[in-house]
Amino acid sequence: MAGKKREIQLQAVINNQSLWDEMLQNKGLTVIDVYQAWCGPCKAMQTLFRKLKTELNEDEILHFVVAEANSIATLQPFRDNCEPIFLFSVNGKIVTKIEGANAPLVNQKIINLINEERKIAAGEMVRPQYHEITFVDSDTEDAGEAFNENVDQLYSIAIIKPEAVITGKTIKIKEKPDFEDFVTLMTTGISYILVVSQDNKQEPPCEETVSNPENKEPKETSEDQHEMATPTVMRKKWDSLQEYLERQNISQFCDVEENTTNVNKFIDIFFPDFKSISKLEKTLALLRPDLFQEKKEDVFNIIQDEGFKILMQREIVLSEEEAKTLCKEYENEDYFGNLIENMTSGPSLALVLLRENGLQHWKELIGPSTVEEAKERLLESLCIQFATKSFPINQLYGSDSLEAAEMEIQYFFPPQNTLALIKPHATHEQREEIFSIIKEAGFDITQMKEILLTKEQADKIYFKITNKDFYKDVLEILSEGPSVVMILTKWNAVSEWRRLMGPTDPEEAKLLSPDSIRAKFGITVLKNCVHGSSNIQEAMETINRIFEEFVPENSEEH
Repeated sequence: MAGKKREIQLQAVINNQSLWDEMLQNKGLTVIDVYQAWCGPCKAMQTLFRKLKTELNEDEILHFVVAEANSIATLQPFRDNCEPIFLFSVNGKIVTKIEGANAPLVNQKIINLINEERKIAAGEMVRPQYHEITFVDSDTEDAGEAFNENVDQLYSIAIIKPEAVITGKTIKIKEKPDFEDFVTLMTTGISYILVVSQDNKQEPPCEETVSNPENKEPKETSEDQHEMATPTVMRKKWDSLQEYLERQNISQFCDVEENTTNVNKFIDIFFPDFKSISKLEKTLALLRPDLFQEKKEDVFNIIQDEGFKILMQREIVLSEEEAKTLCKEYENEDYFGNLIENMTSGPSLALVLLRENGLQHWKELIGPSTVEEAKERLLESLCIQFATKSFPINQLYGSDSLEAAEMEIQYFFPPQNTLALIKPHATHEQREEIFSIIKEAGFDITQMKEILLTKEQADKIYFKITNKDFYKDVLEILSEGPSVVMILTKWNAVSEWRRLMGPTDPEEAKLLSPDSIRAKFGITVLKNCVHGSSNIQEAMETINRIFEEFVPENSEEH
């Protein structure tokens, strides 16, 4: 532990955006080791850094830091990068980058930049006009699964039995859009409690006629509209899920409660906050480049004060086509061409915000699309507060409707799948807490199995290390009891799960990522509680081996 403490003294730990911004205030040269949460900083270079710090003896102008890419918005383009990255900041400006643990090159770069700083301080040379490196995230993956926030529905209760979870049948129940039922507590084993309702756009598989107060004939629907229901004419029977389960020969996995009184009682017992939760809405928010660069912290403070939760965020440099789509309402204005040039000149910040009645509240908060309109009727809006001289438009964007929010979130944050494993030594209480951590981090548990991993099955998950000497120890750990194997789904799932797990060594995790799962529950490197895929390709290969029936809807992304 003493050695680790010395490393932290050598390299300051930067693990959030505020610390990153503060670090950029350093005078002189700052050498930044950009690392992934799951693997930690590059230890191989620390001896060199300690040597240079001693030999150069320039504590005022030479600084070393480690920066966690997963938790710093600026470092978004470096996430899920297995190769070491070293950035060099001179007086807050990133002037160069070296990929890989190239000690001679890093050594020479540090010496050259420090010698320049010495000459500048002595008046022997003028500070060079460095070209600052811009970090660009070129990720333009296609959109995947939809988000559904429509909750103005009737509900019922469905109890999914533990064997349904273990055998993977749950997904067949959850993905069926033709039911309006609610899953409640199971008393044994691993079970799901779900809130489910009929999609307004889908006609129920079984319906009955109700009285038409106006005595009008039901409107006929065309063939391509045969699944659209007329609410005043048809209503769904509460047993539609039960009938569907029976048709699919999986009714033995699920019990359905259809009495409205009982449904409401179960909701009150098991989901006391359901009424407020059901009003939560997601919306896409976007900070245009100028605002993002100059006043993002002010915007973040307002977002927090207004009760929003930031579910996801990413920096993105918009393409010309994307900028034109987002700025379509200004296309007839004289400044449209300059606006598009500005929107594509640097990174914007896309956010997914969550709050009760979030979409409407965000729209009211930011105000109209132009400063002129805001001056006429909404002087307190963010449009006025963050107005710039460059363009007379709102520097903030919000989705116009829940449908638009759904599409825009899918576009900017396309879902991704990763494989996750909870090892046998995790206690029941620890498993439950890990499930809670997973949910709070915004993951969907798309599929899950609780199985005792044989060598053949373990080989499918750990295929990259089967020839290593320590693999027999891994197999011994996995043979101690059943493991929980899951498919986790969200945007950037692979790197987000790696970040949530923390470094492989629990002791290192406690130092560098104290809130991570391995820091909380890990015992040793082998008994570190959880495992996850290292990259997208490995994730999909492993998922296909373990969940052979699984076919991701967003297959183009993978």
